[in-house]
Amino acid sequence: MQFTLSFYCFPVSFSPFYFRLETRKKKPFGPRLNYNAEEAVEYQLEALKYNDKPRPDYGVEVMYRFAGFDPFERSTYFGRQFDLGQFERFRRIFHHSTYRVLLGHKEREILSRLWVEENQFKQRVWVRGARPEEEEIFQFTMVQRVGGSWDGYWLTESLTNNDGDAFSGGVAY
Repeated sequence: MQFTLSFYCFPVSFSPFYFRLETRKKKPFGPRLNYNAEEAVEYQLEALKYNDKPRPDYGVEVMYRFAGFDPFERSTYFGRQFDLGQFERFRRIFHHSTYRVLLGHKEREILSRLWVEENQFKQRVWVRGARPEEEEIFQFTMVQRVGGSWDGYWLTESLTNNDGDAFSGGVAY
């Protein structure tokens, strides 16, 4: 009596380098050490203009990466104090009537620039939205970090509208 024992082997290619290359993507768009303050504002506005490319709310994601607030503390990024630690809360504010002008906007113009200090820059921008008669003036306040892992990077300290009363009707975030 003879027993035959056979194993079926399927060719499997397993290489740790394959997985590393497969999961490595292009670095997400966000702050770069070589950006100056004006370039950082321009890149954020451009991302908001094409907000839903390559995926929904990508422009808002870019804004979140540039945001210079501590996610564990309440922030005055939008003028009033909000808990913006979760991206979804940040995203909802951009879809509020005042800030949605920025999403997919058709036209913009820089109204003024001001160097407050060596590491603080303000820029006012007029924006015409995608909807009829939709326009707003926003002020970006950029701060260059000193020390820590963000040393030398320009981050957005605040983004406020011109009248300062963006949430007079309230916002559910």
